Amino acid sequence: MLKRRSFLAATAASASRVLGANERLRGAVIGSGGRGRLLTAEFKEIGVEMAAVCDVYKPNLELGLKQASSGARGYDDYRRLLEDKSIDVVIVATPDHWHAQMTIDAVEAGKDVYVEKPLAHTIEDGFRMIQATRRTRRVVQVGTQRRSSELFREGRKLMGELGEVRLVNSWWLNRQESLRQAKLEGELDWQRWLGPAPKRELDPVRFFNWYYFYDYSGGLLIGQAAHIIDCINWYMNSSFPLAVNCTGGRINLEGAEIPETATMAVEYPENYLAVFTLGYKAMRYHPHNDQLQQYHGARARLDLGREHYYLYPQSNELEMKPSMAVRRPGTFAQATRDHIRNFLECVKTREDPNATVEMGQWTNVALCMALESLRKGRRVEYDPKTQRMRA
Repeated sequence: MLKRRSFLAATAASASRVLGANERLRGAVIGSGGRGRLLTAEFKEIGVEMAAVCDVYKPNLELGLKQASSGARGYDDYRRLLEDKSIDVVIVATPDHWHAQMTIDAVEAGKDVYVEKPLAHTIEDGFRMIQATRRTRRVVQVGTQRRSSELFREGRKLMGELGEVRLVNSWWLNRQESLRQAKLEGELDWQRWLGPAPKRELDPVRFFNWYYFYDYSGGLLIGQAAHIIDCINWYMNSSFPLAVNCTGGRINLEGAEIPETATMAVEYPENYLAVFTLGYKAMRYHPHNDQLQQYHGARARLDLGREHYYLYPQSNELEMKPSMAVRRPGTFAQATRDHIRNFLECVKTREDPNATVEMGQWTNVALCMALESLRKGRRVEYDPKTQRMRA
């Protein structure tokens, strides 16, 4: 009971600071790799005092401290960072297998959280995150920034022009030559990095390429689908899928466990099929052109890219011409800034952000089912009553 009372006191204290209109928010980042440092810079630019950095790899910690505000404290144990009652908001930018526990511990400590996508690494962990977030009444924003993008919000308004949509095609194409072959340049607490993952001997290949190992993530198949499937859920007003079937080609990245070329087909109770294809052995693309979603309606088709959208009305003409064409090359970075601003505004108002934990879990369930299907080689169904998948 004492622990519970202490937690409630910490939560109340944190909330009162956040609600103080004249007080600058103090933030911290857990995981100061490339994405963590980028988010640190964006939070700092928007006005958050980035007062603490945590990473178990010393070179990343040192780089993170350089990116943070003057006088920021460094930690190699995130639990010690969470003990600092002056920290209001926490960024979780670690490998996927740590997202759940770090987010849960942060909200239990009275912090609001910006957690990178995907929400979690298992279905069960995603539901634990929802329960902890709602019980503690904290604000948690999932880093699916399309939900805060002006261009994507404009595109969504066109869905009423399409008529019934029974098929959504999507893809993300680019090229990766090989896994990163790098040497450790400083101290690494390997056991702490592994955390809830299975124990094994130190392996720099796994550390630098964690995306491509099932223990920690699901490859770029999951990393990129986290954005695309979330956007499809948003545009189609969907939540949990009915079933997922995923197939992958031969692995063409030596040393990886997860293919860089794969397709998932997601069946929804709203009576449509969403297909996502990852192809990272294709040619190299400019970021403006490397991804696309096509919403095939009975009256029109909407093509949606990272920085453009086109609306094609039904036509029997040989050359289809869009009735609306919007292109804004070079603008996508603004989506992350707008997503952070939405999060910080909700920290002050205590309203739900644009990408809630529930929304993150809808996508997380589909992604976990895709990995299960890929590994077992068969279609996987979801049972909403038991909140479990079955193959």
